[in-house]
Amino acid sequence: MNSGDRAAFEAFVLAHGPGLVAFARRLTLDHHRAEDVVQDVLARMAPTWPPDARDPLAYVHTAVLRQFLSWRRRFSSRERPGPDVGADVGAHGGFADDVVERHRVHRALAALPPAQRAVLVLRYHHDRADAEIAALMGCRESTVRSHARRGIAALRAAGLLDPTSEETLR
Repeated sequence: MNSGDRAAFEAFVLAHGPGLVAFARRLTLDHHRAEDVVQDVLARMAPTWPPDARDPLAYVHTAVLRQFLSWRRRFSSRERPGPDVGADVGAHGGFADDVVERHRVHRALAALPPAQRAVLVLRYHHDRADAEIAALMGCRESTVRSHARRGIAALRAAGLLDPTSEETLR
């Protein structure tokens, strides 16, 4: 990599690094794992920067998504440290209720398979269309709709969405 490409890469990382980590954090539900995913992607891209793409940010987003979907590292235990949320915490109202609800949502999303979680994050948090999600994930639109339907059904089963409502997460 010549010095001009190196400077362009460093400027890209400085400008977009925090947003890429935030995107990966929404997918992985773990800040440290998100940093690892983004670091792996950027380390692979650094020697050949700039990419042969019209939109480097979209290219890197796609790489982060695919790295998340193919992530093979597993923890020795399925236990994850989290907030100690007791049954009586919700009785205090306000902030405590928000913490309890956030923890419930986090656990329900963590239980989803990675592809379903990725589709829900892209569709409802990043407001991407099914065609765009399919292109990012390298699958058909019908597969995206299937992942979304199954993910929403799982969230309804967990009590996070009203089972009688037609409305989804939007």
